[in-house]
Amino acid sequence: MIINTGSRTDIPAFFSDWLLRRIKEGYVCMRNPYFPSQVTRYRLDSSVVDCLVFCTKNPEPMLERAAGLKDFGQYWFVTITPYGRDVEPYVPDKREVIRSFCRLSEIVGKSSICWRYDPVFVSDTYPAAFHVEVFEQMASALCGYTEVCVISFIDLYEKTLRNFKGVTAVDLKMRGLLIKAFVETGKKYGIRIRTCAEGTQAAQYGADTGGCLTREVLENAIGESLTVRAMGRAREDCACLLGNDIGMYNTCGHGCLYCYANYDRATVERNRQLHDPESPFLVGGERPEDVVREAKQERFRNGQLKLRF
Repeated sequence: MIINTGSRTDIPAFFSDWLLRRIKEGYVCMRNPYFPSQVTRYRLDSSVVDCLVFCTKNPEPMLERAAGLKDFGQYWFVTITPYGRDVEPYVPDKREVIRSFCRLSEIVGKSSICWRYDPVFVSDTYPAAFHVEVFEQMASALCGYTEVCVISFIDLYEKTLRNFKGVTAVDLKMRGLLIKAFVETGKKYGIRIRTCAEGTQAAQYGADTGGCLTREVLENAIGESLTVRAMGRAREDCACLLGNDIGMYNTCGHGCLYCYANYDRATVERNRQLHDPESPFLVGGERPEDVVREAKQERFRNGQLKLRF
């Protein structure tokens, strides 16, 4: 089984103590975001969890703990974008995140960590030329510490439009220009550009459009082959293995205007006040109306080493 921690919130940045306690106690409870009384209980045991997948804008709180997760496979997405506090008000300084990225890479290995440069949007403050320039600066700093950079363009979800006034979609011509520039920069610094749910058009510029968390990506990270049955997709154009997320919407404290996972700041603060590091739930605890089911978990590793050429 693949356990994903980052599609709904940033657990490494804000809830690392809770996660380590859950791993120590060997289980976690996750509410269905659409039917809250439906609870799934997952075993956090390396005998059934093949890989822990993290997605974070600040891996620093987990640096001293990542080595302790060695019994689990790990794959890390670390998002580093060029935006300031006008867009990402509570994200740490990008220079600090880059330093943390490099330290984490030394711990888990560069095949187990990916740089995410997304979402990409264009504005008067952040024009295309700015993206091209800053992307190269970041690629230079991360050279040798990762093999892949995942990019995607902003999606105009209802929450995004409400919280990020004036944002617009990036048109196809501009997307092509930026992807081409990113691919050229990536070649210069030994970083492959991979798109996330952007279709196959970017392949003409040399980008990898096969998916950012596929079986092959995970096999490369953990060094072992996986036998994975078909899993549900997050959306139609996504080829990734996202099936089991233990996070919760409306809990991430970064406050990014483009975020699809937070309704508003007040809701986030209300939920974070209900967080108990000792609870098996990320927010709150067990309720009388809860219907708890044990997740059906199976090991995907098949014992065959994954050779890299």
